[in-house]
Amino acid sequence: MGKTVSVGRALLSVFDKSGMADFARGLSEAGVELVSTGGTHRLISEAGLSVRDISDLTGFPEMMDGRVKTLHPKVHGGLLSVRDNPEHQASMDTHEIGPIDLVAVNLYPFEKTVASGASYDEIIENIDIGGPAMVRSAAKNHAFVTVVVDPADYPAILEALRNGGIPFEMRQRLAAKAYARTAAYDSAISSWFAREIDFADVNYRSFAGTLSEVMRYGENPHQWAAFYKTGENRPGVATATQVQGKTLSYNNINDTDAAFELVSEFDPAQTAAVAIIKHANPCGVAVADDLKTAYVKALRTDPVSAFGGIVATNREIDAATATEIVKVFTEVIVAPSATAEAQEIIAAKKNLRLLLTGGVADPKSEGLTVKSVAGGLLVQGRDNANVDDCVLKVVTRRQPTEQELVDLKLAAKVAKHVKSNAIIYVKDGATAGIGAGQMSRVDSARVAHRKSIDAAEAAGIDGALTQGSVVASDAFFPFADGLEALVAAGATAVIQPGGSMRDEEVIAAADAAGIAMVMTGMRHFRH
Repeated sequence: MGKTVSVGRALLSVFDKSGMADFARGLSEAGVELVSTGGTHRLISEAGLSVRDISDLTGFPEMMDGRVKTLHPKVHGGLLSVRDNPEHQASMDTHEIGPIDLVAVNLYPFEKTVASGASYDEIIENIDIGGPAMVRSAAKNHAFVTVVVDPADYPAILEALRNGGIPFEMRQRLAAKAYARTAAYDSAISSWFAREIDFADVNYRSFAGTLSEVMRYGENPHQWAAFYKTGENRPGVATATQVQGKTLSYNNINDTDAAFELVSEFDPAQTAAVAIIKHANPCGVAVADDLKTAYVKALRTDPVSAFGGIVATNREIDAATATEIVKVFTEVIVAPSATAEAQEIIAAKKNLRLLLTGGVADPKSEGLTVKSVAGGLLVQGRDNANVDDCVLKVVTRRQPTEQELVDLKLAAKVAKHVKSNAIIYVKDGATAGIGAGQMSRVDSARVAHRKSIDAAEAAGIDGALTQGSVVASDAFFPFADGLEALVAAGATAVIQPGGSMRDEEVIAAADAAGIAMVMTGMRHFRH
């Protein structure tokens, strides 16, 4: 089993023909007999190489629009036969089955077909059958057979052949890679079916991605980590072009994703938006008529925490905005685009990563999120709703002013992206205090207030930034003490889902304090 093996016959059948002509030539020069199918056969023939058609091997023509061409005992027998098993050899002799020692297969582009918006029938036709079957057969019999699913592996295989054959360890790795590919392929198909027929609670779920990079380490230096891309065409960290800066870390990617998803809540045609993120939580968010103003307002919320953070914008970064951002040590900037002048300004900071996404993500689009727990996966639909989808209900005697209502909606959108328990103070289009991840909602309110006092001092403002602000809570107030903490911080209006058994008590406390309260009916827990 652990021996180096030679290759006498190779079956080549690929959709992606990158490097195939050179690979086939290298195999031929090594004395390997070539067998191929359809377009691959044509490519190899046109390269001037001797190649046998699959129909000549099987004795059957390709049929049913190419659906049936390699599903034949002379193919799978040649792949699966155990070379040192006398019974297997006897069967091969009886049925005139020749061994196939190498298979190079890559699959119909199912994922790309789905992403293109193709019709149901076209998508079905791009489900590969023969390819995965050959890959699985060859991979199972890797003791004797070499399987190749990635053109990037062609040079290493040719080099091994020039050095005497394919080592067992290489065949093992190629087999593991092959099964990973068919698993990802089947995952894409099953996920598409579940979406297409609205079968969310399908009995088996799998998620797959393609390796983008192996990282130095994970969340901490003692943890292994890698970044896999799913192929989802959603603007963000996975699809962005990195213009400059060193490689993103595990934490960089996590934080950048959080930042860009937040600013994508705001339509760039309506307003400029900036989010500054630290440890996946915003430390400042603001909207304005222009990006520079929005950034300055966002930074004022918590300039201490912004140090070493992630900056996300929903519009093209101009020179004025870039000039402001680079004044503060920043790990990553992510934006739909950046002017040439802005890129030149950012380039002066060599380690600062700049990612350009080409657009913002659609906050309303459906999708799935997945989280691992011991022994299982928690799968849910993406939180693709926000305060704009809610019927707002004023439950207090005092009505919010027009400006308060605008700020309340902003606070609610930010709260959706803050770790629970979340309390978000907003004033004049900018966060004034953010309380995240506390076990008590009262503590989140107090933390946000305390940080707003520090931020006011840094900005040369007396008191707290929360004075005269509005506030959002990601979930209802179980007791009136949370509401009272907001009042103590200077809030004049509050937005919250409602739904507590003590809603009336909380409303009464709001009325007693003379503040306005709006209920959305929509909770945004984020754990």
